[in-house]
Amino acid sequence: MEIKKNLDGEKLTAELIGRLDAVTAIEFDKDMAASLVDVKDLTLNFDKLEYIASAGLRILLKLQKKMAVKGSMKIINIKPEVREVLDMTGFAKLLTLEEKKPDKKISINF
Repeated sequence: MEIKKNLDGEKLTAELIGRLDAVTAIEFDKDMAASLVDVKDLTLNFDKLEYIASAGLRILLKLQKKMAVKGSMKIINIKPEVREVLDMTGFAKLLTLEEKKPDKKISINF
């Protein structure tokens, strides 16, 4: 898994690319712990996250609890296969999810 981060003051956006599984969850947890020192607004971009396992869900819950104390956390651009896991496990009710909005298309008929 690859993590691309963009820090803007107290706002951190982290884009997760690949798979968040038992192996990569450990790396993700350590990376986020080091990155969140002065962060009050965390956005996780799941646009390129292909898979999430229970170890990844545990880290998301851990991050949600941490950020609830010091600010906020949201997850954006969730792929359907990852959203399905969040829904089936009940994590969709525990996390702040922002749905990907479809592009607006304008049709002009003459």
